[in-house]
Amino acid sequence: MNGPIKILVVDDHAVVRAGLRNFLADAPDMQIAGDAANSDEALRLIREQDWHVVLLDISLPHKSGIEILKQIKREKPNLPVLVLSMHPESRYAVQLLRNGASGYLQKEALAGELIAAIRTVVVGRKYVSPAVAQLLALDIDQSGKGPLHATLSEREFQIFCRLAEGQGPTRIAEELSLSVKTVSTYRVRILEKMKMASNADLMYYAIKNDLVD
Repeated sequence: MNGPIKILVVDDHAVVRAGLRNFLADAPDMQIAGDAANSDEALRLIREQDWHVVLLDISLPHKSGIEILKQIKREKPNLPVLVLSMHPESRYAVQLLRNGASGYLQKEALAGELIAAIRTVVVGRKYVSPAVAQLLALDIDQSGKGPLHATLSEREFQIFCRLAEGQGPTRIAEELSLSVKTVSTYRVRILEKMKMASNADLMYYAIKNDLVD
C-alpha cells in the first residue's frame, strides 16, 4: 500500500466524526480523507473515490447501516467496512459479519483497539473482538441451529428489536418509513417465526439474550 491508509468515516454525529479524527491523529499511517453524515453522501463518496476502509455507523437516519453495508458490498465487494456502534455486540455483530462487514467495534473502544482493527481489516482479515468471537462460537448450537432471532430477516430483526424495547407500531412505522399496517404484518410474522404469543414474550427473550440495552 502506497501512502497512508485512506479512511472514510460515515456517522451522522459531527462530534463522533471529530472524535475519530482525534483518535487517529497519532497514527502516521492513517488519514481520514473524507466523512459523510448520511447514506446518500456516503455512497456518493464511495463511488467517486477509492478508499482503503470505511468506518460505518450502524444507526444512520433514513437507511440502516445494514442496508448501506449490503449496498457497499454489492458495488465495492473488496472494500473493507468496519462497523462502529454504540450497541452491544450481541445485538448486531454476527448479522453484520454475515452480511460482509470486516469487523464490529463499539464506539466506546479505546483508540488503540480502533487502530488495531483498521490495520487488521485493510490487509483483508476480519477483526473479531473476544466478545464477538464468543458470539460466533455460540451462534450455532450442537444441533446446527442458531438462536431463534437468527431466523428473522434484516427488516424483521429491526422491528423485533423495537418491539422488544416497548415501541408501538406508529413510532416504529415513522422511524422505518413504513405504514402501520406493514409493521403489524411484520409483528405477526415475527411472533410466528419465534413461536411466541405477545410483545411481552419478545421483551423477555430480548432481555434474556442481551439484545436490548
